Amino acid sequence: MSSINTPTAARTSLPTGEDIVQSLPWRWRAQGRIFLIGGLGFMFDAWDVSLNGVLIPLLREEWALTAGQAAWIGTANLIGMAVGAFFWGTVADRIGRRSAFAITLLVFSIFTLAGVFTGDIVWFAIFRFLAGFGLGGCIPVDYALVGEFTPRKQRGTVLTAMDGWWPIGAALCGFVSAWLVATWGDWRLPLLAMILPALLVFFVRLWVPESPLFLLRQGRDAEARKVIDQLVRQTGAEPREYVLPPVPEAPRMTVLALADQLIRLWRYSWRTTLAIWCLFLTIMFVYYLGLQWLPTFMIDAGFERTQAFLTTGGMAAIGLFGVILAAWLVEKTGRRWLLGVSAVVSSALITALAAFLHVPSAVLPLVLVYGFVVQVAIPVLYAYASELYPTELRGSGFGWASAVSRISAGVGPLLFVTWMVPALGLTTSFAVAGGLVLVAVVLMFCFAPETAGKKLTLTGE
Repeated sequence: MSSINTPTAARTSLPTGEDIVQSLPWRWRAQGRIFLIGGLGFMFDAWDVSLNGVLIPLLREEWALTAGQAAWIGTANLIGMAVGAFFWGTVADRIGRRSAFAITLLVFSIFTLAGVFTGDIVWFAIFRFLAGFGLGGCIPVDYALVGEFTPRKQRGTVLTAMDGWWPIGAALCGFVSAWLVATWGDWRLPLLAMILPALLVFFVRLWVPESPLFLLRQGRDAEARKVIDQLVRQTGAEPREYVLPPVPEAPRMTVLALADQLIRLWRYSWRTTLAIWCLFLTIMFVYYLGLQWLPTFMIDAGFERTQAFLTTGGMAAIGLFGVILAAWLVEKTGRRWLLGVSAVVSSALITALAAFLHVPSAVLPLVLVYGFVVQVAIPVLYAYASELYPTELRGSGFGWASAVSRISAGVGPLLFVTWMVPALGLTTSFAVAGGLVLVAVVLMFCFAPETAGKKLTLTGE
């Protein structure tokens, strides 16, 4: 097999390097290895975020915090994720997916563990912010990396299946934390588990190559050719001659890179960017509110701490079946219809849960059904967002959308528990949030295109 890298060759009918990558057969020893390592990173991401739901009621009791003070545990973490999401998404578009992924794993592991050694809410919130800064970069970088190695025919299924790691991580957090707290009663023990993600860095360095689409965008043709040829050998595909067409020179990383990338996102398509930002803002606000505050709402309604943690762990665990259903349906229904229906239904379910929170026999069924349906919506949202932008903007496009969701999910609970719930009640407050989800879904159908079966592009030109 050989490749050609001349302007003349680029005008022939030969496939390009990106065509080769996106038309290869799926093999576990090739793309599957990257899916597994990226998925484990995503699993620990979910575990760390879900820790907020465990820590809020425990530290509220341990340090005698008000609801507003306790809200900063999750708020600081999610605001840190917002900053990290757009920062690392943009960095990944400049330094590479592989390096950015490894760094984010280290950052959120180190600062989560640092929380073990503090004894007051201020320092704890600072460490949760810094952990979130690393954590926020993991998701957009992860999806860009996995998506760019995945063949076009399987891309929707694989990117949707990636979200299966989230309920696994969130469920493990709930179950392990319930066991640790019930056995030893120490809130620090669940934090100590976060040393495990740091170990993944070694596997990233050993087994994950840099994205060939990123290398092509950077003009690093020799490295791109090496990765492409290796993928062809690993998948057992028939070697074919291909070209590496010239692409515009990628801009260098500067202090103005973040603002520049944001401007380019809106210039590429303001309609698409507005729609995806609204989807992330509303859907993830409702989800994170439930994930991080449902244990506290249940404890306030009379449930035991261990029961509350186990119930939310069950909510996360059953979400794995929602991801499986989403992965099966996403290529059949398209992204938009599956996302729109599941997002609106899940918002209605959590509103019903709030209404029946004082009816113990109704709580578990509603929690489980909600956990199932919301995990149909979220993986489709992530897969959809990662396909809407070209390679040069994919990491930052997902990163900025994710940042918007973290800001809303971070600041929102402060308003929710300190103002909305006292003024409107829990049920009405969730109903208002669900109404915003419906508005975002309408905007999606008006402004954002369907992406099922479409080819990923290098540039927006």
